[in-house]
Amino acid sequence: MKNFVDLYTDYLISSSSYTTATGMASLLSIKHDKITKALSSGVYDSKFLWKYAKPYIQELTQSKERIILSFDDSIEEKQYTDESELNCWHYDHVFGRSVKGINFLSALVEVAGMRLPCAVEFIKKDVWETDLKTGKKKRKSKITKNELFRNMLRECYGKFQFDYVLADSWYSSIENMICSKKELKTDFIMALKSNRKVALSLEDKQNETYIGIETLQLGQQTVEIWFENLDFPLLLTKQVFKNENGTVGELYLACSDLNLSYEEITTIYKKRWAVEEYHKSIKSNTGFSKSPTKIIKTQTNHFVLSIVAYIKLEWLKQRTGKNHFAMKAQIYLSAQQAAYAELKKLSTPRAA
Repeated sequence: MKNFVDLYTDYLISSSSYTTATGMASLLSIKHDKITKALSSGVYDSKFLWKYAKPYIQELTQSKERIILSFDDSIEEKQYTDESELNCWHYDHVFGRSVKGINFLSALVEVAGMRLPCAVEFIKKDVWETDLKTGKKKRKSKITKNELFRNMLRECYGKFQFDYVLADSWYSSIENMICSKKELKTDFIMALKSNRKVALSLEDKQNETYIGIETLQLGQQTVEIWFENLDFPLLLTKQVFKNENGTVGELYLACSDLNLSYEEITTIYKKRWAVEEYHKSIKSNTGFSKSPTKIIKTQTNHFVLSIVAYIKLEWLKQRTGKNHFAMKAQIYLSAQQAAYAELKKLSTPRAA
């Protein structure tokens, strides 16, 4: 099926419930087995995603606008799907506990309001190990999320230019900082956990005098810091903000560009929120979690194609001026109107 990707992604966007081969076959008058075969035999992975996104990203990155590359992972809970190396237990910091689901890491390019995913990897816990405390066996990944981060960062660097790499505290390891700044010569802004220790000068670092960043009285300013295993300085800022529930939150940011001000660092880092909006959209608008597929290959193929559907919505956003949720609401309303018209047609008595 030559146009399978377009048909499938359009079906994902237009659907408001579970997406199945049977449902798509009925809607488009295509044989069910053709759809099943195309989804199970196709190779839809991070390379395919880049191939699809490449022309859009190349066009966007020609502009003089600041180019941001953000990384973040998310978990799509799939409690009732059979456990596998793909659908298994992962710790979710949002809930503070482990949940059963799909854990995936995405790289998102943001230029002048356009947010396009350019790479995605699924965390597969493909080996078993024995917990020394409990003696029970548990799943573990051969490659860590931080190793995936560095691999994806290198791949992105080889494909297009970007000005800053953004990541949350999970990815603010020394190895990741070295990869970005020293290896790839690209600046980063990364969140830090409040228990990180730093030196306030090169002399302090040489004397091994380190203090916890939570002890620093930081206002709306930057301070130069040194990490123990890092041979270049960073700027540290502390951002204080109010949460939706009225509580006050704190965010420590480490920046490798020593020329940025407090305002510039915090403004640039706010763009990382685009990744959260991307996660929300693929889960709500493109059927990421709404496929009942059971085999790992068809599951990952479906997930990647739902991300491709997101790219379609993002491009339509520029054309229509409507966000993803507004477009989905418009599609749903049209479907309801068509259903209502059909019901009225069925309810109208035939003339004798």
